Amino acid sequence: MKQPKTVDEYIDLVHQAVYEVDELMSIIGDDSEAYEPILPFVADLDNQLRKLYDDMISGRYEFDPNGPDLPFMALADKIGKHMTFKPLLRIINQTHRFGLDVAA
Repeated sequence: MKQPKTVDEYIDLVHQAVYEVDELMSIIGDDSEAYEPILPFVADLDNQLRKLYDDMISGRYEFDPNGPDLPFMALADKIGKHMTFKPLLRIINQTHRFGLDVAA
């Protein structure tokens, strides 16, 4: 997966991550007992991604060059083995921290 080159591509990646969390929540709903220990983390991840997406759409979002990781990365590290989309979250975080790949 490549780093996005435009803001629209970046927004699309975040939208895709929101969709992936929705899919994970659906899986958890089908087998909630097995996933009960991670449910609060997944719910928090969902809230953080939706807020990020809303901030992007409304124009409140700002890149943070060389700043800290996005808060959801700590959650991704905790529940990463349950998420096939963790690489997507890493790309979103890297783009937030270092900007778009405009050189490519």
